[in-house]
Amino acid sequence: MTKPIIKGARLFKGVNTSYCVSTDLLKIYERLGAIARDALNYAISIVEPGMPILELCERVENRIRQSGAKPAFPVNVSVNEVAAHYTATIGDKSVIPKGAVVKIDLGAHIDGYIVDTAVTVTFNPMYNQLIKASMKALEAAQLSMKPGVTLASVGTQIERAIKSFGFKPIKNLSGHLIRRYVLHAGKSVPNYDNGDRQRIVEGEVYAVEPFSTNGAGYVDDGPQVTIYHLFKNPNPRDPHYEVLSYISSEIGPLPFTPRWLVTRFGEEVGNVINELYMKDYIYGYPVLIEHGKGLVAQVEDTFIITKDGAIPVVNVLSLLK
Repeated sequence: MTKPIIKGARLFKGVNTSYCVSTDLLKIYERLGAIARDALNYAISIVEPGMPILELCERVENRIRQSGAKPAFPVNVSVNEVAAHYTATIGDKSVIPKGAVVKIDLGAHIDGYIVDTAVTVTFNPMYNQLIKASMKALEAAQLSMKPGVTLASVGTQIERAIKSFGFKPIKNLSGHLIRRYVLHAGKSVPNYDNGDRQRIVEGEVYAVEPFSTNGAGYVDDGPQVTIYHLFKNPNPRDPHYEVLSYISSEIGPLPFTPRWLVTRFGEEVGNVINELYMKDYIYGYPVLIEHGKGLVAQVEDTFIITKDGAIPVVNVLSLLK
């Protein structure tokens, strides 16, 4: 049995925190916020044109592990018109292009409690405004997120901020409610007014991720899948039961990459995962590509909802200012 949260915890300094999250859980989120912030800061410090995407993903994932957490999902490194869901594949030879717009999306978890956050960096100053549009939209979302506010009204604020810079929000991408071991827990935070009248509830945890683009404003599924998750318990009669059982015990229901299985099963595990995906034993997340091949920027933080508003766990905006 846990105690009610108390005022004075560092993450909530100066804020009324009388809501239904335990003191112990708050400490976990504080720790996760610091770990995710450190990992993002590290990623920003090392990414550069010509850097192998495989190296970037693995160094940032290892940074999370060395800090005492686990990656909540594979580090996404989505370049230019690729909006989301690209992580390095086994033996990936791709590199960060010159002048690129690079989205780095990472998550950390401790015992299933998740923080999800992202930044966009560019090596071409002409795209700085695109990133600023997502930053301003995240700030507007934070200011609007209070108990009782509808999710659609948050989307209105996100869209207004992005359009004020002359760009479009990506309408078929959204933020999401987070629960323990569940990255996408049902409720979504839209990037526009989608009419969703569900209301924000005190004590909820949301990942909010405005996507800005100079393209069409929506994404399509690409042909490639690099991230997966297990969605049913393995059965000893399943093909490749040993692989499925390992994923279940070591990763659980959270997203994973075949890269994480190479040490145990060798590089051929990539073919095994593809077979399991084709036979519907695991779910795959298609790489998402902006429909008009426009450039895409993303900025994301995780927020805990208190009676007074949304408190950023990572405080990603301060990293970018």
